[in-house]
Amino acid sequence: MPILLTKKEPEKRLLTFVKRRGGRGYLGRITVRHKGGGAKRLYRILDFGQDKINMIAKVVALEYDPFRTAFIALLEYDSPSGRLGKPDKDRRYVLAAQDLKVGDEVLIAENAEIKIGNRLKLKNIPVGIMVFNVELQPGKGGKIARSAGNTVKILAHEGGETHLVMPSSEVRKVSGECFATIGTASHQEHMFEELGKAGTHRWKGVRPTVRGTAMNPPDHPHGGGEGKTPIGLKYPKTPWGKHAKGVKTRGKKWTEKFIIQRRQK
Repeated sequence: MPILLTKKEPEKRLLTFVKRRGGRGYLGRITVRHKGGGAKRLYRILDFGQDKINMIAKVVALEYDPFRTAFIALLEYDSPSGRLGKPDKDRRYVLAAQDLKVGDEVLIAENAEIKIGNRLKLKNIPVGIMVFNVELQPGKGGKIARSAGNTVKILAHEGGETHLVMPSSEVRKVSGECFATIGTASHQEHMFEELGKAGTHRWKGVRPTVRGTAMNPPDHPHGGGEGKTPIGLKYPKTPWGKHAKGVKTRGKKWTEKFIIQRRQK
């Protein structure tokens, strides 16, 4: 069932402006092509770590976030940190779980109840439960399964570590001390949405992409020829002459020792 978003203005205290770089790196050179323009938007400050341990929070709103595919939830905590000892209603944005509703109560605790939206340590989550927004290192905040409809399955617990089945079907080891949220990231229907027209792409900051075969030979290895000419090469290339398809892009990483089983092709 689709989530019904709350009709309210975003929480002003949790908004900030992020300067757009148009796909350029710190040297000012384009590192990602076809980026630029787009609608103006304000960044929502999300609490991926959710450090309010053992404090019950109430969902007061479910909102759209222009910077991510999943929806976000506005949580309200009863915090005694206000002036003169008065309760201060502390509010935080978090990633919303699928089927989470306004008025629901969620809890972040080491061993909380297995309920959608609750956040607890991996070692205390039974095998077979689906989770999202999973930490890779304890205390570093959620890094895995944060986009719309994404989820990770608890496969096993062994030697203080938890085996996770990733969305890519890869099986990976993560410390049992890491926190994860029960359920699936909201907005599962995102994969079925169609943008419908070129203008919608432009609103999202995506600029037009020209095919290499439509270019001239100095501009691209696929360029030149008359009409619909094949590329005339053994394999497709990037504008800089590198392999474009079927080449491995992942280098050797120290985290490879945590991979139990590679993803299925």
